[in-house]
Amino acid sequence: MSIISYFLERLHFIFKIAIIKMIGGNIMEKITSFTIDHLKLKPGVYVSRKDTVGAETITTFDLRLTSPNDEPVMNTAEIHTIEHLAATFLRNHETFGEKTIYFGPMGCRTGFYLLLSGDYTSSDIVPLLTEMFRFIADFSGEVPGASAKDCGNYLDMNLPMANYLAKKYLHDVLENITHEQLIYPN
Repeated sequence: MSIISYFLERLHFIFKIAIIKMIGGNIMEKITSFTIDHLKLKPGVYVSRKDTVGAETITTFDLRLTSPNDEPVMNTAEIHTIEHLAATFLRNHETFGEKTIYFGPMGCRTGFYLLLSGDYTSSDIVPLLTEMFRFIADFSGEVPGASAKDCGNYLDMNLPMANYLAKKYLHDVLENITHEQLIYPN
């Protein structure tokens, strides 16, 4: 082993130890959502994870509206509008209102997470999502909660673009969903 190789190995080891100390002595594992190959991921409805809380199962869905690292991401205004409309729709839904834990955007702006109380598959919720995205696609008027009193960033809304994205998701994914759009790629 050359002296340069030796020093490079030692330097790598020292950096590794420094990082471990910086994060409290634990090497953090990659979370599940970061293990999905985003180069193969296409718009669809995916079960991201299932968690048990007491006796309940919470199913987290990945509602992917755009193809990561391939299509442009959604802008915050249309994401915010979809979030308000979808959350309102879900919380008022006759069957899923009581089962809705959370609906909100992904940080990467390529889709949304939906958390439901219960043990579901992707195909189980396609009818719900079709109904919800049809509601968003056809919505007109004042967006629920889009006021200074109700929302911390009420001016960041874009209803026409939210309508467009909902129609696109309905047409491209939900109305003719394939098996590949229901299961994460390998």
